[in-house]
Amino acid sequence: MSEVLEKLRQQCRERGANGIIGLGRAFRLMDDNRDKKLNLEEMKLGLQEYGADIQPSEVESLFKELDRDGSGSISFDEFLRAVRPPLSQDRLDMIEKAFAKMDKTGDGVVNLQDLKGVYNAREHPDVIAGKKNEDKVLVEFLENFETPNNPDGKVTKQEFIDYYTGVSSSIDLDEYFVTMMQKAWQL
Repeated sequence: MSEVLEKLRQQCRERGANGIIGLGRAFRLMDDNRDKKLNLEEMKLGLQEYGADIQPSEVESLFKELDRDGSGSISFDEFLRAVRPPLSQDRLDMIEKAFAKMDKTGDGVVNLQDLKGVYNAREHPDVIAGKKNEDKVLVEFLENFETPNNPDGKVTKQEFIDYYTGVSSSIDLDEYFVTMMQKAWQL
């Protein structure tokens, strides 16, 4: 891993839970042709929009590092996976336990039916107020875990892991992350 990549990771960590999410948002805005890929100029603009303290020569170096096939572009997913710090085994185990709890059918995909048995929307403030029905609240809950700008009503295990990898990047201690997951998912 390069020093530039570690520098960008640190800047994302400093922004807390929204660091990686904000970076992804900046790149989606810069993707003029909507191909979900970045060329060097889009990457420079995206990092500038994000407010990253990285010099143009460092951006070029980082781009070359991430463009492994030499195609002149990198996908959003490749970029964001590279920026996210790797998960420890303890964190990954907790994420997988939470996913398994939601995936009632065991097919590797969580949909509305799976979620109904795990997440109780009856007590949601919008349901109580009559603004939304339970299914609408559940669908919105699922969308949190889906690939941004690509909701299909299904959450794959990889999407769930990607979501929590982003959350994990802002939590320094494994013990805190594990406790947070245990409480959030009643594991």
